[in-house]
Amino acid sequence: MHITVEPGEQHVILHLRGEFDTYYVHLLEEEIAAIQRSGIHHAVLNLRLVKFINSTALGAIIKASKALTKEGGALVISRPSAFCKDILEKVGLDRVISVAESDEEAVTMLLEKIVPDTTREAPEESDPSSVIFRMVDADRLRHFVEQAKARNPLHGHAFGENWAGIGRMSGLDEEGLRFTWSGGQTELTPFDMGQMLAVGTELMIKFRLPLLQRGYCEAKVDVSFLEERSDGVKVGCMFVEIDEETRTAVRQYAKDMEFLKEELRKATE
Repeated sequence: MHITVEPGEQHVILHLRGEFDTYYVHLLEEEIAAIQRSGIHHAVLNLRLVKFINSTALGAIIKASKALTKEGGALVISRPSAFCKDILEKVGLDRVISVAESDEEAVTMLLEKIVPDTTREAPEESDPSSVIFRMVDADRLRHFVEQAKARNPLHGHAFGENWAGIGRMSGLDEEGLRFTWSGGQTELTPFDMGQMLAVGTELMIKFRLPLLQRGYCEAKVDVSFLEERSDGVKVGCMFVEIDEETRTAVRQYAKDMEFLKEELRKATE
């Protein structure tokens, strides 16, 4: 990873590029220490070109924010890549450190202490938080798909028994996964979605593991929890069939999340 420093009148913008993992944490620590020695305590962390970030690096960002805040300054994250944005939202870091869509907005937030709106859009297949799910029971799938004349969100055309839905992951641990689903292009009501994904329904799912560099993981799950909402449903699933490599990776992810939650707790004390 490389860090380029762009100085301003009362702040600096740190442009990070590459993979931000444990090996490069010292680079951020050194830059933060250097700008503080120069008497500047307001910094923007531009993550547009950071394609991967791990839990230790996120911990370093939290520590950098605390160090600047202690001296009356602040840290704002700017233009996070899709991967980084997803991680920031999952661990709740965006509720502790402000996130801006541009460097200009970040500087304004630093100087005027403006808190941004963090509304989310529906996920796409390329979204790191996407969960792609298919129903195992073909007859059950056919009933709902034909009833709704559902269109496949991956391709946009009628897809029959190969139909798949795309939700957004909201939680993941060694036992299972949680996601929300707005119904996509099915035009199903939340009640219909609840019937379609009722407790006990078997699904084949694909999901990515945040903080780990790998493609989609696959598993077979049973729906164990379902909550209807005004804009869709929240679904909880328990792993039924999952390979050991994926389970080990999920276990590591859970440990990383616990570490980050503890760091966030300390940051807000």
